[in-house]
Amino acid sequence: MTFRRMELHVHSVLSACASLEMIPPFIIEKALASGIDVVALTDHNTGANVPALLEATEGTGVTILPGIEVETAEEIHVLCLFDTLAQLQTFEKILDRNLPNYQNREDFFGCQLVVDKFGNFLRKEERLLHTASRLSIFQVHDEIHKLNGLFIPAHVEREENGMLPHLGGVPPELDLRIVEISNYESTPHVRKMWPELKNIHIIKNGDAHDLEGMVGSTTLDIEEISVANIERAILEQM
Repeated sequence: MTFRRMELHVHSVLSACASLEMIPPFIIEKALASGIDVVALTDHNTGANVPALLEATEGTGVTILPGIEVETAEEIHVLCLFDTLAQLQTFEKILDRNLPNYQNREDFFGCQLVVDKFGNFLRKEERLLHTASRLSIFQVHDEIHKLNGLFIPAHVEREENGMLPHLGGVPPELDLRIVEISNYESTPHVRKMWPELKNIHIIKNGDAHDLEGMVGSTTLDIEEISVANIERAILEQM
């Protein structure tokens, strides 16, 4: 058996709400120290720091999944995970066209920093990223599946940006098989509160905005790491 410990919801300094310690070398160092084999970088509405993290991880044994945390038109957060940077960047082009051009207010939201593999400053993202796009959750779902990515509604139980409170349940049109709940929540409690989750597999992530948030709550028996194999393993083992 090959057990892989995973943290599938990590933010870097490009997410204004993340700590300044969330740069590629520290993220990789934390993963290695915590025995985390797979990390998905999922900044708000952008994947601009994914290339740096991919470079930083070379030769370390840690696998990086290119990802993004989309905020839909309904203000719902969704994890979108891919096998390749090219897939992510294809989706980013669609998302960019549907993201309002609001100016970031650093004094209110915080800095949004693009960095290199060493964590050195390259530029600031001036457009506000932590905002609702014009893509509905159904449109995001369809675009991710066209690209063979993995679509997982994030922290679905939360009042803020959670699918269940915002939509009042699970839309049958999405045919969901996997959702994420907050790491501090009890799975039985969430299932009791939302019976619609009865036949849906639940995972937990740290939603890491600082290094301590990288908890690696998901462990799967999986040999070759890909989003398809991760999805299959979650459905079979969780």
